[in-house]
Amino acid sequence: MNCMTLAPSTPARTLRRKSLFLAVAATLSLPGSVVAADVALPRIDVVGEDAEAQQRIPGAVNVVTKESLERAQPLSTEAALKSVPGVVIKPEEESAVVGNIGMRGLSAADYKTLILEDGVPVAPGLFVGNGRYYNPRIQRMDSIEVLKGAASLRYGPSTIGGVINYKTKTPEPGVSLSGRVGSHDYQEATIEAGGQSPSGDAIGGLVFTDARSDGFQDKGFEMQDLMIKGGMAIGDNQWIGAKFTHYENDANISYRGVFLDAYKAEASFNPAPDDWFLTERDSFDINHEWAINADTTLNTLLYWSEMNRDYWRFGTVSGAPTKVVNGLTQWNYSDSVNGNNRSFERLGLDSRLAIRHGSFGMRNETELGIRVMDEEMVDQTINAKRATPRSGTLAKDVVDSATSYALFAQNRFIINDRLAITPGVRVESYEQTREDLQKNQRAETSNTEVLPGLGLTFQVAPMAQLYGGVYKAFGPALNGDALEGYQDQQLEAEHSINFEIGVRGNNERLRYELTAFRMDFDNQIIPANSNSDFQRTNGGETLHQGLEAAIGYDFGNGFSVDANATWIPDAEFVGNRYKADGSLDIPDGNRVTYAPEWVANLIFAYQSGPLKTALSVNYIDEQFTDAANTVAIKESTSGFFTGQLDAYTTVDLTASYAINKQFSVFGAVKNLTDEHYVASLRQGIYVGPERSVEVGAKYSF
Repeated sequence: MNCMTLAPSTPARTLRRKSLFLAVAATLSLPGSVVAADVALPRIDVVGEDAEAQQRIPGAVNVVTKESLERAQPLSTEAALKSVPGVVIKPEEESAVVGNIGMRGLSAADYKTLILEDGVPVAPGLFVGNGRYYNPRIQRMDSIEVLKGAASLRYGPSTIGGVINYKTKTPEPGVSLSGRVGSHDYQEATIEAGGQSPSGDAIGGLVFTDARSDGFQDKGFEMQDLMIKGGMAIGDNQWIGAKFTHYENDANISYRGVFLDAYKAEASFNPAPDDWFLTERDSFDINHEWAINADTTLNTLLYWSEMNRDYWRFGTVSGAPTKVVNGLTQWNYSDSVNGNNRSFERLGLDSRLAIRHGSFGMRNETELGIRVMDEEMVDQTINAKRATPRSGTLAKDVVDSATSYALFAQNRFIINDRLAITPGVRVESYEQTREDLQKNQRAETSNTEVLPGLGLTFQVAPMAQLYGGVYKAFGPALNGDALEGYQDQQLEAEHSINFEIGVRGNNERLRYELTAFRMDFDNQIIPANSNSDFQRTNGGETLHQGLEAAIGYDFGNGFSVDANATWIPDAEFVGNRYKADGSLDIPDGNRVTYAPEWVANLIFAYQSGPLKTALSVNYIDEQFTDAANTVAIKESTSGFFTGQLDAYTTVDLTASYAINKQFSVFGAVKNLTDEHYVASLRQGIYVGPERSVEVGAKYSF
């Protein structure tokens, strides 16, 4: 019989924290300079730094700028994204330990949008496992790029909804200290430190954050996040950059929520007080940029990551899974504990060659790319008891692995100063293997996808650029789904033909973008209708189509307004889907889960000298949580909840004041109106966070 203990001991955790603080001290000793040089470390961007780069992209583009992040004061990357057109968040807890991000009517409970950090995949496993277990921390981000349309083919896989790229901060000489406190005993401290060589040819620095909270509904967490980043010039035409990150988070969260009576009573207790979601992740990236000549640049990125996610979850009493305490229904927990523990490792290489040339009698911009990636997930289950809740008998020991190769090519034909046409193609080939080390079983499958695309931009007028495109998108079936039962399940990859057409423009005061889109799936992989065990199946044809509109105006007297809305009248199954016994399972026209018809945002901002304030309004329309489109919230026989979520609106108020160039203070009231709403359903109800208050300060040396 195999036994193991997976939880780190207290001394080991203390040693890790000491190592983090030693890293902070080491970076503080970097030589500084009085004036920072304009240094740009090599990095694979999705959009680019300037407005001209955005104009070259034949698809909808949104950038959450550094100024927007400072104004919104988000506690998580999810909170930073909720105001982006087309994006919908399915919140599970305010710290957003687990990511739930939907795009253009694609369920926020699935993973159909590729998420990157500095061009590196964020998901622990793109081919082998759940993509939601790791959500990067917002404190080390400088901006966020959101890319949709045919330009998404440059990346992959899982770019059906598009691409989100978190861009981390570049080190700056000096030291800054910031902190904030807030409701539910929220405490956060961040140090940013950097140095630069006297010549300006080398820079380095770090961002370290320690944050903890008792949490809304007592869903507390304790998190540390470290990023060390630097780079140097190699001769006159090459740069090399490196980044190391370490993240750990002990979160008292669970897949279980409260029951309907507790929700209506606005109960504040943790529905699963003994469940813990423990994550730890290390990553290392090396970026190299070589300006071969004035028209040719080669960017190469080598990346590695290792992550552990241990989820210790108490079982319920057999035959009596619920009990009533103080008149409210609660889960009736037993002494049995399951450790659903997964570890991931990834190694990848991404290289891109960009060439400007004059072939075909016109200007051209060609990009050629290659990616090689190897992933592995070790999936273990530990049977434990309350007396020893993080050690026990090894009940499951499965290894999932995948090797993938991708080739990409596109050429932007610049017909004239107004018109550009960009055809491209991406080929994704991958092999997946599942091996049970206890049962000595093994299965494997492989697949190759050819993904063509075509985009164009046309400058109709100085304030009106048309853009559009069509491309084939796909998302792979993960190992656990494709090889369930150690047989090739013939679970096809998700395929969608995506169309997009839009118009955009901007000047010093006005900016706008209007996009019509359509995603036509021939096979969308969805949760089984029973929703009993997260099974997934070929869901058949679905259709997603709608409009995104965004407008912003600067009145010139300190006041500005930004508004956007996404309307998705169609996010539905096409054709009846039947069960194996011939009975109707999902009827034609049923709506896809977690796909609201309307999402809207409105931001009023005011700036006067050192004062900056903003009032932000976010509206989420009603949503279904299962493919059967159940209306009344109810519990199934398997303990999962289904039902329709009512529409809700949240309002945030933020302000900051720069006392001088070195010292500033800031504060926020989140959910100003104290809206009480159901955010999502799983084994119980996830309640949206109540009103909270935060105040903080930042001092720079």
